[in-house]
Amino acid sequence: MHQRYLAFDVGASSGRAVLGSFDGERLSLEDVHRFPNSMGRLLGHLHWDVLRLFEEMKQAFIICTRKGQTPVSIGIDTWGVDFGLIGKHQTLLGNPYAYRDPHTDGVMEWAFTHASKEMIFEQTGIQFMPINTLYHLLALNRNESPLLKQAEQFLMIPDLFNLFLTGVTAVEFTNATTTQCYNPRTGTWAWPLMDALDLPTHIMPDIIQPGTVLGPLLPEIAEETGIGLITVIAPATHDTGSAVAAVPAQGEDWAYLSSGTWSLMGIESAQPIITPDALAFNMTNEGGVDHTFRVLKNIAGLWLIQECQRIWTREGDELSFDEITRLAEEAPPFTALIDPDDPAFLNPMHMPETIKEVCRQSRQPIPEDKGRIARCIFESLALKYRLVLDQLTHLRGKPIERLHIVGGGTKNRLLCQYTANATQIPVLAGPIEATAIGNILVQAMAQRAVSDLSQIRSIVRNSFPIAPYEPQNSTAWENAYTQFKTL
Repeated sequence: MHQRYLAFDVGASSGRAVLGSFDGERLSLEDVHRFPNSMGRLLGHLHWDVLRLFEEMKQAFIICTRKGQTPVSIGIDTWGVDFGLIGKHQTLLGNPYAYRDPHTDGVMEWAFTHASKEMIFEQTGIQFMPINTLYHLLALNRNESPLLKQAEQFLMIPDLFNLFLTGVTAVEFTNATTTQCYNPRTGTWAWPLMDALDLPTHIMPDIIQPGTVLGPLLPEIAEETGIGLITVIAPATHDTGSAVAAVPAQGEDWAYLSSGTWSLMGIESAQPIITPDALAFNMTNEGGVDHTFRVLKNIAGLWLIQECQRIWTREGDELSFDEITRLAEEAPPFTALIDPDDPAFLNPMHMPETIKEVCRQSRQPIPEDKGRIARCIFESLALKYRLVLDQLTHLRGKPIERLHIVGGGTKNRLLCQYTANATQIPVLAGPIEATAIGNILVQAMAQRAVSDLSQIRSIVRNSFPIAPYEPQNSTAWENAYTQFKTL
């Protein structure tokens, strides 16, 4: 008997509602509703419009009702790090800040004067990035924000939507671990760290595991949309947590790359890896499904290409991603290389000119045209993946034999091939919709239609195509990797 599950997968640039139909062996997907998302700039700050996003979610309920496709449950996943604050009587206190907002400038360095880098990593196991929740909370505290003073509850973005849907306040594990306020060893918020940094601890709610049933939709939403009192489930609410759950892997000797605006590359582990080497590599330990941990590195990803496309469109040259990729493939190899995680690329006003300037400062040839710039980005990303793969291999203590790439980046065949070339191991690309798939199948697990994570991955292998890529041009890529490591 087919069961339907509705997944909301909301990213930094768009969101979608995906209906999954599961017959006990195979899963099929249908797009129900797609909608844009973007950071809005207001008085010098970047915010998310969560109320508009919530209206888009209700629109998806209405579409399902009109089609007669009522799901048995719904689940929401979003990006990590960002949060909302709730005041008295469950009042939303302002539009949440977006992770690229400049109010965190210099805050991470200020934090190190009150709690050492070693202490923060020992308590959280999280990669140091200025976008982390910890530094946004510190920025609000340092600026004496009235929002923080009035707050009674802290909720991550998907948990905020779950509050709107059900009235329940809790933070789901996979997203809690992205905050740098969670201790993966104790399974609680990092109370000593928050105390040392003078952050309010009374606002931090209970932490729940992926697959927790939150309850039915609030009656007013059920009535407004016609969808009824369907069950709301917290899947792996961090999008990468859902994506990794859907990696179609077998055995143990594999790594994953969730490829999109961000590239998240890592291994799955039964325990967090919090060691001096993990700190030196700036690795992170984020939560996964079935009490696993995602030991990974956040890499800038296709953000660089997306920003170049945005600038070129603004300047009158509207190129599709396929056209940009074709120009890159036709450009000469290894003109110049960049570190995709250079702070200059976090949120520049003009990405193409910033790339040229970084190449100029590193005394490399300047990639003057669009094809050379795009090829520089793709080659540099692939070489950064090789660097992180070497670090993960060191932390793991034994070789990694294959790399699974999931997410929207799998559509870029050139980058997938470059990744196989750079890493010199086979690459298996797919499924594209890994995040929605993981979201849906964790819902099915909560409803006892699926038993465990191993069965989820077997279902993915049975349901979706996987594209293989074998390494090529090993000598040229090894030489480029030697050059890349000097950057």
